[in-house]
Amino acid sequence: MPTRHDIRNVAIVAHVDHGKTTLVDAMLKQAGAFAAHQHVDDRVMDSNDLEREKGITILAKNTAVKYHPADGGDPVTINIIDTPGHADFGGEVERGLSMVDAVVLLVDASEGPLPQTRFVLRKALQAKLPVILCINKTDRPDSRIDEVVNETYDLFLDLDATEEQIEFPIVYACARDGVASLNKPEDGTVPADSDSLQPFFSTLLGTIPAPEYDASAPLQAHVTNLDADNFLGRIALLRVEQGELKKGQTVAWIKRDGSISNVRITELLMTEALTRKPAEVAGPGDICAVAGIPEIMIGETLADPENPIALPLITVDEPAISMTIGTNTSPLVGKGGKGHKVTARMVKDRLDKELVGNVSLRVLPTERPDAWEVQGRGELALAILVETMRREGYELTVGKPQVVTKEIDGKVHEPVERMTIDSPEEHLGAITQLMASRKGRMETMTNHGSGWVRMEFVVPSRGLIGFRTEFLTDTRGTGIAHSIFEGHEPWFGELRTRNSGSLVADRSGAVTAFAMTNLQERGTLFVSPGTEVYEGMIVGENSRADDMDVNITKEKKLTNMRSSTADVTESLVPPRLLSLEQCLEFCRDDECVEVTPETVRIRKVALDQKERARSAARAKR
Repeated sequence: MPTRHDIRNVAIVAHVDHGKTTLVDAMLKQAGAFAAHQHVDDRVMDSNDLEREKGITILAKNTAVKYHPADGGDPVTINIIDTPGHADFGGEVERGLSMVDAVVLLVDASEGPLPQTRFVLRKALQAKLPVILCINKTDRPDSRIDEVVNETYDLFLDLDATEEQIEFPIVYACARDGVASLNKPEDGTVPADSDSLQPFFSTLLGTIPAPEYDASAPLQAHVTNLDADNFLGRIALLRVEQGELKKGQTVAWIKRDGSISNVRITELLMTEALTRKPAEVAGPGDICAVAGIPEIMIGETLADPENPIALPLITVDEPAISMTIGTNTSPLVGKGGKGHKVTARMVKDRLDKELVGNVSLRVLPTERPDAWEVQGRGELALAILVETMRREGYELTVGKPQVVTKEIDGKVHEPVERMTIDSPEEHLGAITQLMASRKGRMETMTNHGSGWVRMEFVVPSRGLIGFRTEFLTDTRGTGIAHSIFEGHEPWFGELRTRNSGSLVADRSGAVTAFAMTNLQERGTLFVSPGTEVYEGMIVGENSRADDMDVNITKEKKLTNMRSSTADVTESLVPPRLLSLEQCLEFCRDDECVEVTPETVRIRKVALDQKERARSAARAKR
């Protein structure tokens, strides 16, 4: 079959923070993608505000570099897909891999393969893609290059890779310095026999197969992602598998339900570096964007009108975590300011809009007309959705994250995760006890002799809700924990993950320093003086297991009698201010989170104190 030697398509996959986006930065700079005087930010591919704040890639993005081979051959366009390293955004990874012909597996020279490395590699091997191994951060003082390479080989064998897949080339790099080599440097040093990424580019050209096509086949193009433009409307990103796509051409649009309609391509765009530029034609293997089809969805096909042949739909893993998202029902709804979006119709429209571009999300109706069950890959993915909506001006009530169960052979099964923990040796006992209380089962334990221990547990997904805060406390902030979806196992039984109760406001009003001084010995407070509270709102964590209704708006009674202790000042312990993720972790089954653009509050589902007391009495009977 004929091939296109002027193009290569590759995805860069790795665990979180192993240097994918930094490597893409260096590739863009060395391929001359930016003008000499142009200011370029670090991690230029992480363009989303949340990505920059959290330091992770959330959305898969594509870029293209024009590489001029050292031997003076014709320039080659390398299309690069930068994928997320977090398993919660696995839908983005699966879409990215459907566009490429090979993957670069990036592994940290010190940390080695971690759970998300296993996740993204498993997806690549299932797609039968060739792999290039890039050992990054060789300059780390704690790097152990030989052991990491051996661990990667073990991972390939563990994932049943074929002989061809295991015969992968290895490149050693320091992406931050823009240097790569085919020769292994000493541990803790930058590759010295090269001053650029030239060896890495050469390996890409030698390993990535050029796209093959059938010259007589009709047009087939696969929609893998969606974008929006204020001027052009909805833009579909797609890979042309066969035939040619031209601007102004009429094509057959094969929808998810199998129906076909003819549409016209009003605009055709090709990526150069970080910008999309108008083009006249896109051939086999090209990754391009088209405008003019307002209702197009991910996974659909553009084909020849006379001979329409559909490509397979993109499939993603089943959701593991769900939470209820509804309108804000607290007494302070709409009090934050003008422009807040508070109605059920607005919330439902926004969730439907999210479904268009997020293939790993599901929205299901509930018994209430103003609330919906949203299912996703993990807690982080759902928290990112809520945070995005909050920044867009929505007011929401968000329920405690729950697991999505399955019935297999008449028994209830729940999702389980494989958790890898790196920690100093002295915290081994505390971690083992913490995981045991969450029904975790230890699989392996490795001591590298460096004072650090690596443990692998299989633990139910619901055992990890609220785990990270407790884990960081037990390890004094030194532990590193990563988890990956493993499968389903029979229901593990009841879990009690939080041993403390809540301090609940028993009336509306403003928080006073006088009331906080009297209450701070009862537990940890979450509010500052002057904060507006209402009955049923949670204002702190009780040091005991049961809930306590408190008056946090109590004012000091003033009299005209002089007191001997009048001038004694009370010291107020600073409150613990929780982020959105921490609030979701803290929640119990009878609690939920009120999210507004200005504040995040935890509250009881039933705000009335007497109603909660009656419910508790009924539960005891």
